[in-house]
Amino acid sequence: MFDVKEVVGELQGVKEVVYLSDAWLRRAVRSIFSSEERFDWVGVYLLKPEDDLLWLHNYLGDPTTHATIPVGEGVCGMAVANNENINVPDVSEHQNYISCSPKVKSEMVVLIRSQGQIFGQIDVDSHQAAAFTDEDVVAMEAVAGKLAEQMVEEVSS
Repeated sequence: MFDVKEVVGELQGVKEVVYLSDAWLRRAVRSIFSSEERFDWVGVYLLKPEDDLLWLHNYLGDPTTHATIPVGEGVCGMAVANNENINVPDVSEHQNYISCSPKVKSEMVVLIRSQGQIFGQIDVDSHQAAAFTDEDVVAMEAVAGKLAEQMVEEVSS
């Protein structure tokens, strides 16, 4: 089971030393990726609302050609377009799935958002079908919420 307390605790520790969202995002990707064997690819996409585009901030896992994703395309783009987190147990059955690797069987996308504003998302792929539970989504929402807090603080200052 994904240990959200450990990841959020790490992020809180970073806050006491580093104040930039960039460092927080990189630490979050590293912590999430190393926390579970089911998590074969973990990345953060940030939203450029003026271009209706998600751009890949950083990731760990197999290389991807999807450095940018238009809002509305693929699981990532649909999450933003519909302002909702998405858990896809079987990517082969998802109409709007953009394949990054034939090894990927399931995907979870959780928005980084606060007060109605979407900053980006955490994208997690697994080589296992139905790899993500509702509890994983809730845990990832806690991490995304912590990242959003930091991004709101940075924008406000």
